[in-house]
Amino acid sequence: MNAEANSRGSLRHGNNTSIRQVVERLNLREALVDSKTISKLSVGGYRTQNALNIFLMARFALPFLFLAVAIFYIFGLGVLEDKPMMVRVLVCLGAAYLGFYAPNIFVSNSAKKRQASIRTAWPDALDLMLICVESGVSIEAAFRRVADEVASQSTALAEELILTNAELSYLSERRKAFENLGERTGLDTVKSVCQALNQAERYGTPIAQALRVLAQESRDARMNEAEAKAAALPPKLTVPMILFFLPVIFGVILGPAALVLLDQP
Repeated sequence: MNAEANSRGSLRHGNNTSIRQVVERLNLREALVDSKTISKLSVGGYRTQNALNIFLMARFALPFLFLAVAIFYIFGLGVLEDKPMMVRVLVCLGAAYLGFYAPNIFVSNSAKKRQASIRTAWPDALDLMLICVESGVSIEAAFRRVADEVASQSTALAEELILTNAELSYLSERRKAFENLGERTGLDTVKSVCQALNQAERYGTPIAQALRVLAQESRDARMNEAEAKAAALPPKLTVPMILFFLPVIFGVILGPAALVLLDQP
């Protein structure tokens, strides 16, 4: 099973030589890559060079693929044959445009899901980190311990903490490891904790009190987000209730009376 998984590879792991060669020959990095692209991939959990190559290859190839499929359906199978030629051409161009931005949409959705997972588990992780720090455990051991505990709740957060623990060991500046954690997650709550850890490393101030305050703020933010979702639920239920519940209620209430009226001569 492991051999099969390793042979297939994934977007995060492995190194596809053929894709890398195509990207280098076409010089896609100069044409399609900027700092925001690297940041979005990092937030989405795709940090390897192979992931960047696959992303660039997808942005290059998918417009032609989507365009070919659209041409086949519209002009080959006769879909939209009752529409003017200009409309069909615009649909084909729209399909190519969608193919160009499909990788960005995929990465953005992955980043949002990953951030939601980290945001949900972050207050609990801070509480565990506070317990570890107050018990005299080093910050590296605390990160490792917290990663083991929150792995079942948020794999993304456990992965980030383990990576930060590794960076604390081999980077020349520990400050850079904390900054990388904030950049990879893209969450303000995580960046605030990273800033507090940097200040503690630089000035030697106790980190326990800062972690306690930040943990409380994270819990409050999570509660406020849940309350906001609960408050927005009644307006969202108004239309389904009108369309589905009220006709059934009227039928149950007025149905017997209507039957009685129909039975009368």
